Amino acid sequence: MASLAASLISLAETCTTMKHLKRIHAIAIRTNLHCHTVLLAKILRFAAVSPSGDMHFAHRLFNQMPQPNTFFYNTLIRGYSKCPAASTSIHLFKKMRLNRVPPDEFTFTFVLKARSRMVNIRDQDMHGQVLKLGFGSHLFVQNALIHLYATMGVPSSAHKVFDETFDPDVVSWSGLVVAHVKARELDEARRVFYMMPEKDVVSWTTMISGYCQAKRSSEALELFGEMRDSGIRPDEVTMVSVISACTNSGDLEAGLNVHKYIDENGFGWMISLCNALIDMYAKCGCVEGARLVFDKMGRKSLITWNSMISALANHGNVEEAVGLFHNTVYSGVRPDGVTFLALLAAYTHNGLVDEGCRLFQSMQSDYGIEAGIEHYGCMVDMLGRAGLLEEAYELITTMPIPSNDVVWGALLGACRIYGNIDMGERVVKKLLELKPDEGGYYILLSDMYAAAGRQVEAMKMRETMKIVGAQKNTGISWVGT
Repeated sequence: MASLAASLISLAETCTTMKHLKRIHAIAIRTNLHCHTVLLAKILRFAAVSPSGDMHFAHRLFNQMPQPNTFFYNTLIRGYSKCPAASTSIHLFKKMRLNRVPPDEFTFTFVLKARSRMVNIRDQDMHGQVLKLGFGSHLFVQNALIHLYATMGVPSSAHKVFDETFDPDVVSWSGLVVAHVKARELDEARRVFYMMPEKDVVSWTTMISGYCQAKRSSEALELFGEMRDSGIRPDEVTMVSVISACTNSGDLEAGLNVHKYIDENGFGWMISLCNALIDMYAKCGCVEGARLVFDKMGRKSLITWNSMISALANHGNVEEAVGLFHNTVYSGVRPDGVTFLALLAAYTHNGLVDEGCRLFQSMQSDYGIEAGIEHYGCMVDMLGRAGLLEEAYELITTMPIPSNDVVWGALLGACRIYGNIDMGERVVKKLLELKPDEGGYYILLSDMYAAAGRQVEAMKMRETMKIVGAQKNTGISWVGT
């Protein structure tokens, strides 16, 4: 029996699929080894922690244990800490405490990780538990606490834990940088970053990504140059941020240099980077560069196809975009709502109303994709530009989902272009039901009255706006949409 247990343990350690694991578990049950502690630990670990595991199976296995110990609790808590249902880790921790199973430093490392992934984390209850149970001086736990406060965007609390850390490592320092970046304190983040005794790819990427998200592209690219000079090799996440910095700045020359670096350093096979390069070239006005990247790709994801279709559509290459759409389908890749939105936008800007209407119907009937508010907005814009105002109005009033101010606003813009005051009055009435305090609607209708020589009504509309206290929000306009 001992040799069988050893064999099953060895098989569980080298297992690669749930199908294989379930066979091992079945043998354990038939041979009365299903309560063997070491074997059970190996089976649970694969099911809960492995990327090929199954949390539902792991939890059922755990529930069958009469008295799971700290290791078993930790394993399941660890598994849930990486899942969308991270809150289950907290429930397990509470159950663990209720059953008087003692936690250890690993318990808190996993629980704090789970806590950092939850939406509502603005409390310090878990930190209190750490201190109460005497784990406040464990480096892994301290780093997990720093990361928790970093995720919350509370640098002051992250610094407090950091200052109490006896020998902070690169993870501790990186946590501080993340905390300041999350709080949008980029100058302070960079100050801490330059104080780090040792910098790793995570800390460099955090800073570059922070600058990129803040649209401070030149600083992101400058920091990338420093990273290269330091000898630290970037990873996929770093390079996506660097490409995004080129995209945000519209700096094609920088983008070309980054693309060259990607090819020379063996990153060219990464689909996510190629997708980002396609987007960068397109937004920098170089659709040819985008197409070159696309054509060289061996494997393409749906995002790849969508990015290239959008690039072609946005540059007015409607026929090429439609052709690529058909290639997408022929390649066995199923299009989604983003694919159709790109094509509808292309048809809209080129005045191809009949083609756009057919595509809109095909999206729902042939591909089973329900139209979202963006698709309806695009159709309203398309019909409005073509002067088909009644058709656009009917589309909005019969759509199966709630309308919004953007959709009605597109129609109002068309009413102004074509001087259709009667329709404009109906549309403004709908818009004021949605956003009664928006003064832009009053102003637009007033301008339409004035353009039609109806000065009295134009004045009355301005007076009504003052009486109700509506204010014109900056940037609201449908002129030329």
